[in-house]
Amino acid sequence: MYALEDYPFEMRPLKPSEGGGFLISYPDFTECIADGETVEEALQNGRKALQAVMGTLQEQGMPVPAPNSGGVASGKFIARVPKSIHAQLAARARMEGVSLNAMVLTLIAKGLGQGTRVE
Repeated sequence: MYALEDYPFEMRPLKPSEGGGFLISYPDFTECIADGETVEEALQNGRKALQAVMGTLQEQGMPVPAPNSGGVASGKFIARVPKSIHAQLAARARMEGVSLNAMVLTLIAKGLGQGTRVE
């Protein structure tokens, strides 16, 4: 079993509209998040959540991702977009003679390749 301290985490402040405090997540575990009023509390709660997730995976006979493994991303996600954007994407895909999925994937890859930063 891997040590909890070996797993990278991401932390961000929560907006007042989100309840305030800090949110911690672990990239190697897509659904392992916790929060706390302070950074220290978020870290403590995050470690407890990580320990619980790892224990559950083991109990169910599922593999525990290695630290820095990138987690268990399936390569599939669903995104809601405005109808006007959907229409533009579909029209562009028809014009290019490719599927909507292929068009969206190409545009995402181009955007990532340009090093653009989403704020």
